Amino acid sequence: MTDELDKFVDLLQDQIYDETRMEFGEKAYKRWREPKFMERMASPDGYAKQTGTCGDTMEIFLKFENDRVTAAAFMTDGCGPSVVCGSYAAELSQGKSPEDLADFNGDVILEILGGLPEDHKHCAHLAAETVKRALDDYMGRAVKR
Repeated sequence: MTDELDKFVDLLQDQIYDETRMEFGEKAYKRWREPKFMERMASPDGYAKQTGTCGDTMEIFLKFENDRVTAAAFMTDGCGPSVVCGSYAAELSQGKSPEDLADFNGDVILEILGGLPEDHKHCAHLAAETVKRALDDYMGRAVKR
């Protein structure tokens, strides 16, 4: 009985992976399976937490040195596309100046991914907006110093 159940579970898992790959594309699929920069950062210079219209919450952590992002991380309680978009938002933030980040938007992430299904495009915009809020936090702290 266990062998049959294991085979069924493996088949079902493969089907889920295939459907995910087809719906979101290979690039998003790979990043969903192995997200980068998904961690909490101790003592970030800029931090933001935001909940999107879908109910997903995104957190962005930024570390700055010489007015450039030297490290970025994210956390989300959201769906696969939120994980993918948060991961790319953190990656794309690295090495950027505050001026560069001020122009950052979800379309940049969508372009890299080759798009997302319409009902998940908001994930890219949530990730980008959270980066901007983390930048605002950093800039606010810098003014107070």
